[in-house]
Order: sequence, then structure tokens, then C-alpha cells
Amino acid sequence: MGFFYFLTRKKFYIHLLIAIVLALVIFWLAVVSLDLFTRHGEVYKVPDMSGLTLEQLHEKGYDNFFDLVVIDSVYDRRREKGTVITQHPFPGSNVKQGRHIYLTIVSEMPEEVIMPDLINLSLRQALVNLETLELPVDTLEYVEYFARNAVVDQMVNGEPIEPGTKIAKGTPLQLLVGKGEYTTTVPVPVLMGKKRNEARRALHFAYLNVGKEHFLDTDDTAHARVYKTRPQPMKDNMLNLGDKVDIWYRSDEHFDFDNYLKQILLDSLSIDTLIMNNIIRDK
Repeated sequence: MGFFYFLTRKKFYIHLLIAIVLALVIFWLAVVSLDLFTRHGEVYKVPDMSGLTLEQLHEKGYDNFFDLVVIDSVYDRRREKGTVITQHPFPGSNVKQGRHIYLTIVSEMPEEVIMPDLINLSLRQALVNLETLELPVDTLEYVEYFARNAVVDQMVNGEPIEPGTKIAKGTPLQLLVGKGEYTTTVPVPVLMGKKRNEARRALHFAYLNVGKEHFLDTDDTAHARVYKTRPQPMKDNMLNLGDKVDIWYRSDEHFDFDNYLKQILLDSLSIDTLIMNNIIRDK
């Protein structure tokens, strides 16, 4: 009986066929199992989750497709508490089901900072220090004090706040500031086109306060920009330290500020030219 005698046996081919079929079945099961495990080829587009709370994301069923993970929280008083600020991967990304979506949400409570000692600092130094701590200044109140524009006291809701006190970011402060020994007047800064917080900052750095605010198009302060002020800059009398400037706002979604500011600039140049011509003519 030769070495290759088994090749002539029918039973060998039957067993070989069975082995091949079993191998193919096992290979197919392995491929199917791997496909199910990795969800090969099955991708989902990541939706835009900004502005939604975790409860709203659950109601929309997003957690059935993605693993939502909150990795950070940031206090922002302009946004609704608990809503998503940022996400990763970004909206529109294609990911597999079950992919982690990392979220940053608006925290319920603001972060606390340590109140600095502003006493006897110049107003400008105090304003810069407070900006770094995200503590806004509500009003400036000028009082009798020999050092002009030096901070005399720092207050919250009309009560003095001691340096070193923990205070929530975003808490508005009132600063008592010295008038100095002599009467001083200041011009109204040009505010047209500035956003609300930029206008307030510019006035405080000019030693003035915000007066009445009027919103002509909308109450959406995010799009509000200064349309006009009273007194107007460079046209009315100089103001005393701490005086108020009334502001009118319009929405940059409904009003063309680019052309408006260009026209203001042209008008200003025309006035300057007219003044110079009169001076030359008088000579």
C-alpha cells in the first residue's frame, strides 16, 4: 500500500470537504462577529449639541448612539445653566455608534475668586485688575478725596468688601473714587458701533458712568451695539468725573453698522475741513 493510497479513498474527500466547510463557517462567523463588535461601516453624524441640557440630549435619544461624557463645566452668566458650550468631536463629524462625545457645560454656580485690595490704586489699575478676575464694575462714585482717580473704597450692593474675601465671578462692584483737589472735566468717548460691555468699559476708563440704556430693535444684548449717545462725543460740553452718558443700541442683525460708521467718519472729516477753512480764511 503506497504513501498516497489515502488519495484514492472516498472517505478522505468527504472528511476534506467537511473540514473545508467547517473552516469557511468558522471564518464567516469570525467576520460577522468582528463586524458586529466594531460596527464596521456603520457611522453616525454627530449632531450639534450646543445650547442643550443633558436632559434634552437624553430626550432626543442621543445617548442611544453616543456615550456622552461631561469633562468640564464653565460658568457663563449669559448662557442657561446646564447647557452644552462645546463638544468633541465637533458637530458634523462621522463616528461609530458608542463613540465618546466629550462635553463642556455651563456650571450651576460661578467660580469664586479672591477680592483684591484696590484701595489707593489708580482707577485704571483697579479696572485692569478686576478685568483679569472677571469682576465687572457697575458704577463709579466720585467722593471728596485729595488724590484724583484713586480708589477710596470697594463695595458690593452698597456694602464694603474686604480684600481677601471670596467672591463669585461676575459679581458687579461699585468703586468710590477720589475727585481730587481741583474740578476736572472729561470728554465723552466715541462709543458708536461698540458692544454693550465694550461701551461700559470705555466709559469707565474715561471716568464716566453708563446712564439710561435704550434698545431700539431688540432686547437681545448679544447683538446690541451703540447707535448713539447723549451727550454726543466732541459736540457737547465736557462732563464732570462720574457723570452719566445715556446710550441707544441697535441690533447688528437689523442695522448696517459698517455704512453707519463710514458716514460718521465722513461727517467728522467734513466738519474738520470746514473748521480748518474758516481758520485759514480768518487769517
